[in-house]
Amino acid sequence: MIIRPEAEKDFSQIYDLVKVAFQTAKVSNGKEQDFINQLRSSADYIPGLALVAEEGEELIGHIMLSKTFIAGSGNKFDALLLAPIAVKLAHRCKGVGAALIHESFRLARALGHQAVLLVGDPAYYHRFGFRSAISFGVKHAMEIPDENVMACALTPGALDGVKGTMACA
Repeated sequence: MIIRPEAEKDFSQIYDLVKVAFQTAKVSNGKEQDFINQLRSSADYIPGLALVAEEGEELIGHIMLSKTFIAGSGNKFDALLLAPIAVKLAHRCKGVGAALIHESFRLARALGHQAVLLVGDPAYYHRFGFRSAISFGVKHAMEIPDENVMACALTPGALDGVKGTMACA
């Protein structure tokens, strides 16, 4: 398996991979594949932080980190949004998702990013250092259960004292 930045030639395969992967996800709105296309056409897209996992000629996983922020008390704290991550069903529980997360975090740190936010399944994301965002004083602008809105500091203490509302894409 290799992990590399996504390329335009991958976009239709990524769309299908994400659509099918989220049909069996615990947390999904069914529109994750469209969300990717929406992010790619926005100023929040960071091409070097949209990665694919490839085995042979087959794409088996995808992750995207894009720009977001936390707004509060007249301040704006820049962060990244992990949304979405998808792994083909036949390749789940084999470390593909973990490898994508670790590599995207490594690249994000190298680019100077300090924190990642997401909406997802806490049972999966806690192992990567995510905690309930509300424990940092960060809430989501939409009516999403607090346990599904999570944050992870990429650098120690990055979220200390950051309070506010997570921007919605």
